[in-house]
Amino acid sequence: MNQLILGDNLEVLRKIDTESVDLIYLDPPFFSNRNYEVIWGDDGEIRSFKDRWSGGVDHYIAWLKERVLEMHRILKPTGSIFLHCDWHANAYIRVFILDKIFGANNYKNEIIWKRTTTHNDSKQGAKHFGRVLDSIFLYAKNYKLAKFNTIFDDYTQEYLANTYNKIDENGRKFKASDLSAAKPGGDTLYEWKGKFPPKNRYWAYSKENMQKFEDEDKIYYSNTGKPYLKHYLDEMPGVSVDEFWTNCVFKSKEERIGYPTQKPIALLERIIKSSTEEGDTILDPFVGGGTTVLVADKLQRAWLGIDQSVQAVKVTEMRLQSQQDLFSKPFVVQFGKYDYDTLRNKPAFEFETWIIEQYGGIANAKQKSDFGIDGKTKENIPIQVKRSDNIGRNVIDNFHSAVMRNDKVLYEKNKPIGIIIAFSFGKGAVQEVARLKNQENVIIELITVAEIVPIAKKPTLTVKFNDLGVNKKELREIEFTATAESESGIEFFAWDFNYNAEKGFNAEIMLDKDGKQTQKFKAGTYSIAVKVIDNEGLESTEVIKLKINGVVKVND
Repeated sequence: MNQLILGDNLEVLRKIDTESVDLIYLDPPFFSNRNYEVIWGDDGEIRSFKDRWSGGVDHYIAWLKERVLEMHRILKPTGSIFLHCDWHANAYIRVFILDKIFGANNYKNEIIWKRTTTHNDSKQGAKHFGRVLDSIFLYAKNYKLAKFNTIFDDYTQEYLANTYNKIDENGRKFKASDLSAAKPGGDTLYEWKGKFPPKNRYWAYSKENMQKFEDEDKIYYSNTGKPYLKHYLDEMPGVSVDEFWTNCVFKSKEERIGYPTQKPIALLERIIKSSTEEGDTILDPFVGGGTTVLVADKLQRAWLGIDQSVQAVKVTEMRLQSQQDLFSKPFVVQFGKYDYDTLRNKPAFEFETWIIEQYGGIANAKQKSDFGIDGKTKENIPIQVKRSDNIGRNVIDNFHSAVMRNDKVLYEKNKPIGIIIAFSFGKGAVQEVARLKNQENVIIELITVAEIVPIAKKPTLTVKFNDLGVNKKELREIEFTATAESESGIEFFAWDFNYNAEKGFNAEIMLDKDGKQTQKFKAGTYSIAVKVIDNEGLESTEVIKLKINGVVKVND
């Protein structure tokens, strides 16, 4: 299952299976010791910033090295890692992390990415040339086994005009290359069409191959009768990509989400296509603005994204939702805490399966004829799940009977005889469990959902609007104000001004810190959705409907 995980990537990496990932791309915070590196500004990111900056470059390298060690472990033998960094620490990273962990013999490339077209630092008083380049180190887990697909770029118009400057009788463009060579290579000194190779040279191909080219109409003859080999433009894949990348840039303003260190889609497409195939698994342990998982999802790769910032995870989730279609694979988002209302309203069988697996048990594959037993522990102790609060004594009685009927031998053997999971238990249930233990030596364990997964209440949200009237262009201006409360604090708001319930929330504005927006509308009916996210990653959504002219609110 594709996953976005909120948390310390070191803790998450330690839980990932050995040799289970095909490609890792990481763009860790650069060693710049500048507060502008705190981009999202939420608690998780600030904690991470302070952690890696409690010492100098040695501490930074130790912080990063600990994580790259885990990445090396989880990479498959055919896998590769792309580590993105800049001039502040690229030399340290290569020598003290990548060469040490992966081995200098598994170094493949230092890709130089030109991240911007102009950057005149002299305007800020700098005494150096503008810094516009990043390093992306490519290492293989095993150089000989690592997957690699040659990537081709389109030819430039200038190159095409100067090189593919000939056209055959069918209108196909081609370039002509010399069919002679400086050194012999077998049967390469012979007469061809009444001509020998130029003085002190040989034919580049055997007579047999020359005849094959002739039969395929692949030979072009100059006015002097000298033969050249035709290379048709429509048969050429392009120019193979080298280590200097200048054209992996943002293709439009719409691609940008306002995240300062966001990477272009074109950059990650090149990286992922070069080292994986469809179905392979991509890991980004510093998910940031989410471009890696966005591209992996689009290219039909499995993926895992990790970040310590709530905002990073939620923005990435919204970007993924906006590109979902019929062919998209499902994904899950894992936060530190779970919303009580969402869990209580999950489909019963889905909730039973999920909570039993969270507990470490094995859920039943079938829903019926299970005697009220929904799963078992690894020690074969029956589990029943109640997606309810204040469970009463009758549940205990029924479960006790079901366990006895299900397997009398296990009933006599197991201590406890079974486990009941629910949101809360009433006084009668607690008393009956105590009575069974004291009087009949029958032990039933009562476990609340909150003991298995941390639970919190999602934020409350209210949306109001104010009609500002019609402007000069006959558009009605509406001012929206969203207010929210949460015990953990509010992170940001997001807005969808063309909300479609079937397609889901598609954020037009993602990072609204104030909860205020003004929009202009033509006459018509509109659905507007606003979402609030708190510091735990929990969210609430409110939908209002407006009818313009004559503004009407419809509760939704």
